[in-house]
Amino acid sequence: MLDDLRLDNVLFLDIETVPAFSEFEKLSDETKKLWEKKAELLKRNDPEATADKLYARAGIYSEFGKIVCISCGFVNGKEFRIKSFYGDDEHILLEEFAHMLNKHYDTDRYLLCAHNGKEFDFPYIARRMLISSIKLPRILDSAGKKPWEVRHLDTMELWKFGDYKHYTSLELLASIFNIPTPKDDIDGSMVGHVYWEEKDLERIVTYCQKDVITIAQLLRRYMGLPLISEADIHYM
Repeated sequence: MLDDLRLDNVLFLDIETVPAFSEFEKLSDETKKLWEKKAELLKRNDPEATADKLYARAGIYSEFGKIVCISCGFVNGKEFRIKSFYGDDEHILLEEFAHMLNKHYDTDRYLLCAHNGKEFDFPYIARRMLISSIKLPRILDSAGKKPWEVRHLDTMELWKFGDYKHYTSLELLASIFNIPTPKDDIDGSMVGHVYWEEKDLERIVTYCQKDVITIAQLLRRYMGLPLISEADIHYM
């Protein structure tokens, strides 16, 4: 598949998510009960934990979290362009992202690419759009499609080579493929704290954009292509 892949037909993306509320006590009584049920499953690996302590993990679940940033990257000639949709109002950023997909990525020649995207990014975006009553763009809607009709690439799935028990982080793959990445002062586990406590959304956007660049670089390594030079990366 990669032999015939045209990179200018690929939209690379990454998302950053946080718990929908700053703390457990701000949930409605009904949502508290539902999270407590979810937390019972999480306690299997941490029996001493409580539902309120475990709420810091809520951002990874689309039913209890929200998206605060979607960063995208695409090839335009020799350039790699980055655009981010972000903000406190998830509905607005999802509408803007859906509008871009409907306008520019509505034919079968385009693909979406993310790391662990099939397990996380793509379904998370789709679920949050449905919750926000936003019609799914065709490229995100996998309902009723055969596997080969779904226009999604996943750099982690490509690395698995059919080994479905194997998880490899983007950070590890970047290291073994000698993809230079900046030394960040945050990682995915810290995004909720940076958003709710530090109120530093711009810092999260920067982190998200760096992951998009790394995903694009990793796919190029898979294809045996040279890396994108820093001079060719442009932010919109």
